[in-house]
Amino acid sequence: MESVAARAGVSRATVSRVINGLPATTARQESVRQAIQELGYVPNHAARTLVTRRTDLIALVLPEPTTRVFSRDRFFSGVIHGVSQELEAADKQLVLMLAGSAASHERIERSVSANHVDGVMLASLHGADPLPAALSRAGIPMVCSERTLGPVSVPYVGVDNVGGAVAALRHLLDAGRNRIATIAGPQDMIAGIDRLTGYREALRGSARRSIVAVGDFTMSSGAVAMRRLLDDDPELDAVFVASDLMADGALQTLRRAGRRVPDDVAIIGFDDIDLAMHTDPPLTTIRQPIVEIGRRMARQLLRRVAGQEIEPAVVLPTELVVRESG
Repeated sequence: MESVAARAGVSRATVSRVINGLPATTARQESVRQAIQELGYVPNHAARTLVTRRTDLIALVLPEPTTRVFSRDRFFSGVIHGVSQELEAADKQLVLMLAGSAASHERIERSVSANHVDGVMLASLHGADPLPAALSRAGIPMVCSERTLGPVSVPYVGVDNVGGAVAALRHLLDAGRNRIATIAGPQDMIAGIDRLTGYREALRGSARRSIVAVGDFTMSSGAVAMRRLLDDDPELDAVFVASDLMADGALQTLRRAGRRVPDDVAIIGFDDIDLAMHTDPPLTTIRQPIVEIGRRMARQLLRRVAGQEIEPAVVLPTELVVRESG
């Protein structure tokens, strides 16, 4: 840094200000940057961290096993894509942390609490996960996807799960479907809880009864849940499914049972991942802006790391996408 300052004809403090993105005159910025290029100077990241108390590392924590994160469920890849776009634009580095076990929870808590990252985004939380409370006690800036079920309130970026489910049910009701079932998502997750709430809200006040089976957002669980629904009510004529993967599993069960979709049973999913266009038949679904969730989470967290006030809740809209299944 002393050599850069001498070559640029400025003070060491000015070089530091330019490197750290702090205000300096345009002429001095140019002379410092030219000196850096000529000398091949690379700032010492560890030294900068000691001075600025910033690592420029942002963690995305997914409390899921690797088998689910890297499965056909494109929710995770979409969120990672959106987060990466925002962090790259801000010259920050993404650190992906998977917390699929109690041991990994503890390891992540230790790492984050030791200030190895500047902030944390949490996605796909289950139940009263202890991580938000632990990181809150450590004073770590946080943002979640969806609101938390635990005792700690954390700013979040989510989608209108209830409204999306209501839109799906209205579409089925308007089409004259009378015995509408649902395959709900896990009831320890906000997405599962809210989509089931929307289903029940849409049926409230009508003569139709709730017909519910619960899956875990995987294709296999959708297939099993669909079999349960058919056993419960062989005459059902429509199913709202809380994820596209589960809907694909449900379609396979209906095909094996000799039920035609949508003639005998209409199906609506939720997410609008790429799979929805390639099921047989193509899936009517509720689109949620998955990549935008990642972008907005990263944007909110960067503001929080910078000490700015942010909205406690950002709820993004969903959209009904009509295809051939219902």
